[in-house]
Amino acid sequence: MRSWKGQRVVVIGAARQGLALARFLARNGAQVILTDTRPPSEMQPAVEALRDLDGIEWSLGGHPLELLDQADLVCVSGGVPLTLPLVQEAFRRGIPLSNDSQIFMEIAPCKTIGITGSAGKTTTTTLVGRIAEAGRPEGCKVWVGGNIGQPLIDLVDQIRPGDLVVLELSSFQLELMTTSPRVAAVLNITPNHLDRHGTMQAYTAAKAHILTHQTSLDIAVLGRDDPGAWSLADQVRGRLVTFGLQRPAPGQTGTYLAEDSLTLQADSIQTPLMAQETIQLRGAHNLVNVLAACAIAHAVGLPGEAMQAGVAGFQGVPHRLEFVRTWRGADWYNDSIATAPERTMAAIRSFEEPLVLLAGGRDKKLPWDSLADLVHQRIDHLVVFGEAADKILAAVGPAQNGQRPYSIARCQGLRQAVQAAAELIQPGDVVLLSPGGTSFDEFRDFEERGEWYRIWVKELS
Repeated sequence: MRSWKGQRVVVIGAARQGLALARFLARNGAQVILTDTRPPSEMQPAVEALRDLDGIEWSLGGHPLELLDQADLVCVSGGVPLTLPLVQEAFRRGIPLSNDSQIFMEIAPCKTIGITGSAGKTTTTTLVGRIAEAGRPEGCKVWVGGNIGQPLIDLVDQIRPGDLVVLELSSFQLELMTTSPRVAAVLNITPNHLDRHGTMQAYTAAKAHILTHQTSLDIAVLGRDDPGAWSLADQVRGRLVTFGLQRPAPGQTGTYLAEDSLTLQADSIQTPLMAQETIQLRGAHNLVNVLAACAIAHAVGLPGEAMQAGVAGFQGVPHRLEFVRTWRGADWYNDSIATAPERTMAAIRSFEEPLVLLAGGRDKKLPWDSLADLVHQRIDHLVVFGEAADKILAAVGPAQNGQRPYSIARCQGLRQAVQAAAELIQPGDVVLLSPGGTSFDEFRDFEERGEWYRIWVKELS
C-alpha cells in the first residue's frame, strides 16, 4: 500500500466524495488541503465533521492556484470539471491527478466489479449487490458503492481479501482512471453529459477507460443491443461476457431472453435462470438491466439460484420509476433520475396508460428531437418546467387540435408543475416525473428533486 505520510494532497470539492477521501488521507498521515467554491458560511457542517482530524486545511470561496505549491497529488471530485483552472494548472505543472475511486481500487484487497453506462447503472449495481449477497460464501462480505451510497474509501480498512466490491462508476470518475476493475461492465453509451464532455467521442472515451487497464486475466461485460457499448468490443483484453434480448452468437457467453425465460448461454449450453415474471420492475429497459446483472454475476462465478434470489422481490431504487401514490384515480410516479432525454424515453415506454409527463430542469446540451417525436405519439398532456422548458417547447412545437399532446403547460418550477398536472388528470392516467434535464436549476441533485416531488404529490388533497 502506498505511503501517504507527509504527502501534500489537494482535494477539489468538499461534497460526499471529497470529504470521504480527505478523511482517509488524513488518517493515513497526509497533509490535506480541501478546497471548495462555496463560502465558509455554507461549509460549517463539513468543517465540523472533520475537525477531529489532524492535517486538514481548508480553502473556501475559490480555488487559488497557490494551493498547488508543493502539492504531490491533486484529487478531483466527480462534479468538478477538468477544465477548472486549478486542474488545468496541475496538468501544466505535471502534478499527478486522481480521485477517490482510483485510490480505492489501487488498495482494495479483493475482487472488484465496476459498472458504468449512460442509464441503468444504479439499478444494475444494486441488483448485482443483491445477487452477490444471496450467493456469497459464508464469512465473505459484499460492498456496494462508488457513485452511489457511502464512498468505499471510507471503509477500505474493513474490506478483506475474500470479499467482493461492486462499484458504480460515472464518466466523471472514469476520466482520470488508470486502474480498471477485474470485472468491468459497460451497459450502454447514449448522449449524456455533453455539457461536461463536449462531444460523444470524448464521452465514449471516458466510459471506455473502465476497460483500458484490464489484462488478459480480467473480464469485460458488454451490452450487445446498444451500439455504443458494443463498439468497445475490440478493446476487450480478457474474456468477454455479453447480455441482450436476443440469443448470443454461437460460442459467445451471455444472457438473453428465450420466450419468457431469462437464459444463460455458456460453453454452448443454454441454462434457464428464471421466469421473466420474477422481475417486478417496469419497462423493457429494466429487463435489460436484469440481464446485465445476471451476466455480471456469471462473470464472477455466482450461481443461477443466487441470481433468482437477488432479482425476486426487488422493486427498484428510489427516484427510478418509483410509485408515489394514487390520487384522484391517477398513479403518480417519480423518475427524477432521468436527467437525459433518452432516459425519459425509456420511462415513457414503460407505461401503456394515458400519460401526463412532467419534463424540464437544466439542459445538458443534449438533443430533444427524438423525445419530442415520442411525446407526439404517447403523451396526452405535457407539463414543462425549469430552465429547459423553452428548449423542450421548441422541439415539441405548439399543441395541435386533436393530436397528442392534447395540452401543453409551461411552469416556472417543479411545484407549479405538480399543481398543473393535478388539474389535468383523469382516472386511469399516469403522472410521470421524468425530467430529461438535471436538477441544478432548482435543487441540489436529482434525489432532492425526487424527494420534494414526493412531498408535493402527497400534499395534494
